[in-house]
Amino acid sequence: MDQRKMAVELLDFLERSPSPCHAVANMAQLLEENGFQRLGEMERWELHPGGGYYVVRNDSALICFRIPEGAWKGFHIVASHSDSPTFKIKENPEMESDGYVKLNVERYGGMLCAPWLDRPLSVAGRVAVREKGAVRTRLVCVDRDLLLIPNLAVHMNRQANEGISYNAQKDMLPLLGTAEAKGSFWKVVAEAAGVEEEAILGHDLFLYNRQKGCIWGAGEEFLSCGRLDDLQCGFASLKGFLAGPKERWAAVACVLDNEEVGSSSRQGASSTFLRDVLWRINCGLGGDEEDYLCRIAGSFLISADNAHAVHPNYGEKADPVNRPKLNGGIVIKFSANQRYCTDAYSAAVMKELCREAEVPYQVFTNRSDMLGGSTLGNISVSQVPVATVDIGLPQLAMHSPYETAGVRDTGYLIRALERFFV
Repeated sequence: MDQRKMAVELLDFLERSPSPCHAVANMAQLLEENGFQRLGEMERWELHPGGGYYVVRNDSALICFRIPEGAWKGFHIVASHSDSPTFKIKENPEMESDGYVKLNVERYGGMLCAPWLDRPLSVAGRVAVREKGAVRTRLVCVDRDLLLIPNLAVHMNRQANEGISYNAQKDMLPLLGTAEAKGSFWKVVAEAAGVEEEAILGHDLFLYNRQKGCIWGAGEEFLSCGRLDDLQCGFASLKGFLAGPKERWAAVACVLDNEEVGSSSRQGASSTFLRDVLWRINCGLGGDEEDYLCRIAGSFLISADNAHAVHPNYGEKADPVNRPKLNGGIVIKFSANQRYCTDAYSAAVMKELCREAEVPYQVFTNRSDMLGGSTLGNISVSQVPVATVDIGLPQLAMHSPYETAGVRDTGYLIRALERFFV
């Protein structure tokens, strides 16, 4: 596999995916191009051995699957998430003061605030519109430099370089224009969506960083872009899913939403979305409840959500011995307090998978005196109780609007998942 070529493909995918809805639409397009059939949750499913299918919920979560031609024992599942920390546009967003028009926003997830300042931003997501007597949703991306959150000059805050606590309601409001811009925001959104302004009835719109992704470093060994957490794993998961033969297990790849805010939505990991799809696969192929329970007991889930690499300037923040590095391969994540699902069995399965695929792996644990984040694995298994390993790809500056990863690591995960989907 040409790992640099795959990194370039990843950056192109990220560029075209400024919001979870766009990421899911791009994945759906790739599945369509590979012969997969879209299913509707409100329709009866007609499934056939050898068939490839996918289903979308709420425009921002997707599950795809292929059924083997012959007998199969259970499901091989990989799960990632589509959302990233950002700022969500509030209702009635325009705010006018001192001759400026700003947008009222609120935090979505636990982001690093400082990197959002002094860089060109814009807006993407979806709008709900009145169309032919019904309410429909449309993707929207304002594809130009529209907004910016300006810093306060150091002359007015002499302690600026000694640390700042950011107030989201005061410090993080993006500037839209001068007073003459009042009333223009929804005009801009409507034009980008291709609808009349008065047709817009609702919205899920988010800020996104306009800075393009790049490959850099002395040996071009690094890549940086927004939304690497977790679209890097989402992209690699889908590529691995498509590349694998999928002959012995029912292969499932899911990209869920709202992980950054706790997954407690109807399209998140704590919803019944994955369970619903697995149950319908089982029933659609003639299985009963006992068959379903047997298949779940024999299944395996890889929860793929990016991991922390050792920071070049803050090595002391990492565990003394488990210190993942960029381009060092897939990271297997452990937590005694079950922030991650990995146990002895699931770790061993993942290590063997990496060995068979001839890709390197690393281990992540938090320092014992530091709390870390969690991911979607331990939430998903509350709905679908299968053996699970939590993994990720190593990165720096997690939850920044411009994150950094290794050029080679995306290819490593694709190769491992190609082997997983046998």
